Amino acid sequence: MFGVPAGELMWLAVAIVVGGVVTGILAGLFGIGGGAIIVPVLYEIFRVLGVPEEVRMQLCIGTSLAIIVPTTVRSYKAHQARGAVLRGVVRAWALPAVLGVAAGSVIAAFAPPAVFKIVFAVMAGLIAFKLLFGRDSWKFADDFPGAIAMIGYGFLVGLSSALMGVSGGSISNMIQTLHGKPMLNAVATSAGLGVPIAVAGTIGYMLAGLRYQSLMPPLSIGFVSLVAVALMAPISSFTAGYGARLAHAMPKRRLEIAFGLFLLTASARFVLSLVW
Repeated sequence: MFGVPAGELMWLAVAIVVGGVVTGILAGLFGIGGGAIIVPVLYEIFRVLGVPEEVRMQLCIGTSLAIIVPTTVRSYKAHQARGAVLRGVVRAWALPAVLGVAAGSVIAAFAPPAVFKIVFAVMAGLIAFKLLFGRDSWKFADDFPGAIAMIGYGFLVGLSSALMGVSGGSISNMIQTLHGKPMLNAVATSAGLGVPIAVAGTIGYMLAGLRYQSLMPPLSIGFVSLVAVALMAPISSFTAGYGARLAHAMPKRRLEIAFGLFLLTASARFVLSLVW
């Protein structure tokens, strides 16, 4: 498949640089870690480069988890310094979330790509619906449920994150705000939870993809492209500043609508790829 490694590596690097610029601007514009943006961008890059369909989605997810590791660490440290992290929630969710990530990694080793496309489309669609039509007054309860339900929430966040290639921020934020937690605390807590999710997910997808190593692009370990990580992580971090400046010039509601529409577009793209 990759008969000329030097040539493939060059085109991969060029495509990743362009994708990193786009990802950084969009991530800064929408104020997220970037996982929900990185996966669709990488999917188009790896499609153009000829990565086989049977492993393309898994490669996108594993690489996305590796790319967002430094972002989640920086974000968590910043929020922790301001005392906004709900430590009790992080403690309650961390282990179940890692177990969810482990389950997702096992699924990645054996499940067909359609599974990951469906999960991404459904979860991104739910988040988009909340962004487009949700209200601050929407709540399930004024506080979190008991210990068993909290374990279930943690596992759900970890599993869905591992199957989508995100750090869990959007999903965790939605759960927390629906249980009466302020958005500031929800974002900070999600950043803390995102660290073990992203690290465990990266390791899990590296191991899960070893059996498909011959189908991977040059300089990949399992389902993680080292070229994409090395190039996209710093570039997207740098260009995110320009997106953030643009975000400050736009009303919050317009940003929510824009990101919601982006997620719907990405969801539709993966749904269409299932039938065409």
